Amino acid sequence: MDTVAALQTVDMATTSKAASESIIRQQNELVDNGAGTGATAKDVAGPVAGMRMPDAFVKTVGQFAYVWGWPMVSMINRRTGLTSVPEPGLRGGVLPNAPLGGVCMMTDYIAPTQRFVACTNQDVLYGFGFGSLDEQPAVFQIPDFGDRFWVAAAWDHRTDSFAQLGKQYGTKPGFYAVVGPNWNGTLPDGITGSFRSSTALAAFCPRVFIEDTPQDRAAVSDLIRQVNIYPLDEFDGTIRTYDWADVPSFPVPEEAGSAEIRWVDPDTFFDQLHEVVDTVPPLPGEEAMYGQFRALLDAFDESPEVKQTLIEVARETENELITPLLRWEFNGPAAGNNWYSPRNNSAFGTDYLTRTALARSNMFENAPHETKYIFTDTDIDGNQLDGSHHYTVTFAAGELPPVNGFFSLTLYNKHHFYYENDVGRYSLGTKNTDLQYGDDGSLTFYIGNQPGDEAAATNWLPAPADEFSLYIRAYWPKQDIIDGTWKPPQVHRTR
Repeated sequence: MDTVAALQTVDMATTSKAASESIIRQQNELVDNGAGTGATAKDVAGPVAGMRMPDAFVKTVGQFAYVWGWPMVSMINRRTGLTSVPEPGLRGGVLPNAPLGGVCMMTDYIAPTQRFVACTNQDVLYGFGFGSLDEQPAVFQIPDFGDRFWVAAAWDHRTDSFAQLGKQYGTKPGFYAVVGPNWNGTLPDGITGSFRSSTALAAFCPRVFIEDTPQDRAAVSDLIRQVNIYPLDEFDGTIRTYDWADVPSFPVPEEAGSAEIRWVDPDTFFDQLHEVVDTVPPLPGEEAMYGQFRALLDAFDESPEVKQTLIEVARETENELITPLLRWEFNGPAAGNNWYSPRNNSAFGTDYLTRTALARSNMFENAPHETKYIFTDTDIDGNQLDGSHHYTVTFAAGELPPVNGFFSLTLYNKHHFYYENDVGRYSLGTKNTDLQYGDDGSLTFYIGNQPGDEAAATNWLPAPADEFSLYIRAYWPKQDIIDGTWKPPQVHRTR
């Protein structure tokens, strides 16, 4: 090796060493800033305060924040609107309301006139209430239902289910406490079990199946009196009964017309998003996203221009993205024959699209192993269902929805509410003891605005002379329907 080559080799080695040392220093700095191996999410530096945000950035982050936060802002407003009553009663004479920490039970199917919650069913007696669980726990009082199907849901602020109470769990009669994430008290003797919510805000909904007969309504009446939810400080270890047939009626806070009451106002959304990010803890991996939302809200509070931009973003996103989510094709994967079904209802995790779609179209679903929900807007040919035509839905012999509980087929108008009709019929299924089966054991439902030749049958579902949708519920589903082996039937247009 000549002298020049030797010197070049030395220079290269020196340069390489210097470069390596520089890289090591940079890596160490990253580790020190929380971005390296062993750092936790809270150690990672977030947005710098005081940064001026370009308008396009505000719009981009704002739109995602609106989609992400929509279900949780809806929960805030439903809590406010449905708990502002002095005692348990029926809002507008149709929907159960109760003060925070309590519940109101119904004694009959929910009325077709209600516009508070879309896609209710007429298979069960509903109860409903909200809790503020960090103030104090709520107590679920569960009677002995015997062989009757029942389930009691509890959802956190994200609309994820967190309690396991119901027939499918083999729940024993007793008293079950629901506590908040930061409640550290001692539960008294006599509490049978407990469940913890990840958020202070929670919603409660007992459901008790009844057949559509006067006899079964009478049979369930004593049981319903023993279903109750109340704050822990009212618990004394004894069964509290309540005559739910004699509760007051309270006025409706807002007229909704034919659609659901608007629970999310784009003009106030970002004001309310503060409560969401302050009270709903981030899921693992969401910390950076929360940092962006907090920075956005700081800019919203400090800059009139940013505030106006975000209000406009909210309005546009509501119209262009949220409103279309009413369509069932956005509410879960395809389930066969042009039906759709979510696989993670009330267990959404970071599936923000499905969470928001179901909050828009069908809020307060049970978990998948509790209830399988399957819905469609179209017939087998992909055409929108419309009551100016007639349709059939046939379950072949042995092909009814495989359930341990019950099933039903419900018809909803284009706003996801019942179509009020002269026969007072909104669904058909297990609750109906007079369904007519074919000679081969099949079960056919006839759907249309007029009964046609099937007038004498009990299997007719009246439809509006307008667009509508169909909805299958399968309570306590068997594995075949959970894993998608069972396919829903084709919807055929007959004329």
